[in-house]
Amino acid sequence: MALSVVDLYRDVLPRTNCKDCGFPTCMAFASKVVAEKYPLKNCPHVSAEILERCEKELAEQYAQGKWLKRDLAEDALAWAKTRAASMKLEKLPGRIGGEIVTHHERQGLKLPYFNGHVFICGLDISRMDGGELTRWEQVFILNHLAQGGSSDPKGRWKGFVQFPNTVSKVITMTRQVEEPLSERFTGKKDELVSRSMDMGGELVRDMEGSADAAILFKPLPKVPVVLLFWDRVPSEDFQGQVKLMFDETATEHLDIESIVFLSERLRQLLCDEEPKR
Repeated sequence: MALSVVDLYRDVLPRTNCKDCGFPTCMAFASKVVAEKYPLKNCPHVSAEILERCEKELAEQYAQGKWLKRDLAEDALAWAKTRAASMKLEKLPGRIGGEIVTHHERQGLKLPYFNGHVFICGLDISRMDGGELTRWEQVFILNHLAQGGSSDPKGRWKGFVQFPNTVSKVITMTRQVEEPLSERFTGKKDELVSRSMDMGGELVRDMEGSADAAILFKPLPKVPVVLLFWDRVPSEDFQGQVKLMFDETATEHLDIESIVFLSERLRQLLCDEEPKR
């Protein structure tokens, strides 16, 4: 019989909220056990007999995937691999850039990525400098391969909200990318510019306008991104702002969600954050 969170809380755990397991409540502990395979034995108040029986029941439901918390990155990566499975290597350089090379005795696509390169062989993607790619990076690169776009950037820029079907993702872009960048670099324009240059960014003087800095990034050859930065103006109570701009052809090369993933990776690199793998 499968054990739900309620079953585990009601019938197995002591319901004393003693915190001996390291969690504030028995319900929180039960949720962790059922959804994330946290060891039931970490509750010291479950008898050996009951523990043995419950561990067998839990192992069965884990094997079936019942009530387990989904690994969103793994799901997204599996879907991206399915989308990209039919791509033809020989067509990629003309469509998305890069060149076909032999790397470690394997033939694949050497594709510029920020200020380095990735190597794409079948559905495997790796950094050519030996560094690791996160699963989310692999997702948006694979989706780029699968999207089918071939247009060169036009140099006509749009804010994220100006693309169709972005309503559900605008808040994510704002809260997970633009606001954290603004908070991190307000009053630190020179540091922002320095970090951007280290990542292969270029100052774009003719785009600055009212912005204090406009920086062009080329995370992928046909998916450029411009970061506009307005620093704080204490006399006007203006706290600073960051806005990402994308070439009007961006959605030919990436779906909306992948644009967000790419933008989040840009934020991580600029802020020197350790990414979730």
